[in-house]
Amino acid sequence: MPRISIVTAAYGPTATYLGETIDSVKAQALPPGWELEWVVQEDGDAPSLAAQFDGLDFARYEANEAQLGLAVTRNLALSRVTGDLVQILDHDDILLPDALTALIPRFANPAIHWAIGQADDLMPDGSRASFASMLDHGVVPAGRVNEWAADNGGNWPIHCAGLMMRAATLRALGGWAASPADDDLVMFAALSEVVDGYNDPALTWLYRQHPNQTHKTQSWKTWGNAGRRIALQRAAAVRAAGIFAAEPVAPVDGAAVEAVEVGQLIPKENYPGR
Repeated sequence: MPRISIVTAAYGPTATYLGETIDSVKAQALPPGWELEWVVQEDGDAPSLAAQFDGLDFARYEANEAQLGLAVTRNLALSRVTGDLVQILDHDDILLPDALTALIPRFANPAIHWAIGQADDLMPDGSRASFASMLDHGVVPAGRVNEWAADNGGNWPIHCAGLMMRAATLRALGGWAASPADDDLVMFAALSEVVDGYNDPALTWLYRQHPNQTHKTQSWKTWGNAGRRIALQRAAAVRAAGIFAAEPVAPVDGAAVEAVEVGQLIPKENYPGR
């Protein structure tokens, strides 16, 4: 049975709206024959969110027990994903009930490796603000997103917090980047440069606006330009190297990938043959 894995990096001190995020996952409809897992990874050396996932048989919670940052937390979650597709969901945002049923069918086309629905901003007073898409709806050819970003000062027309992606492709490109800001943009710059995606007209999620958002912190503001520059550099380097998916990538057994085992760490001086 194919599986969709929702991935959430959580952080206790700013998880004020997590209850609403949980409710939105519980309300998700699925296409016939699909099953859901929710992989939650909590950052921080004092985890506090585990109890909120009690009784959710589709949720797989784990804590870092250390402050490792957003990108590392997302990659640790990815290491536990068993699904064919990954849906990103931040711990303060909301998936609308038909989000998964809208986007999953787009991947019936083997050439599509990412998809995004439209988002409304969810304002602090509960109102919503909508925005017209800056890209045409439908198939987005490889490279098109980064061309738009390069032409617009390193601003991207796709919001990565609502992405759905093939898990195998995300892993092949290294997951989220080791950037102090915009780790998701750096990841997406490579992904959208080498494979086609789909910009769906359906409204699938709500992007919550509030004072404690990660991108409103001083550290994010300090490093934001660097993150966007890294993303543009990565897109340009991928393009210059001629890296692209010449053929559609065959589906990968997510459970088999997740089940990869590592053995005991061997000191270098004891390597076989030394």
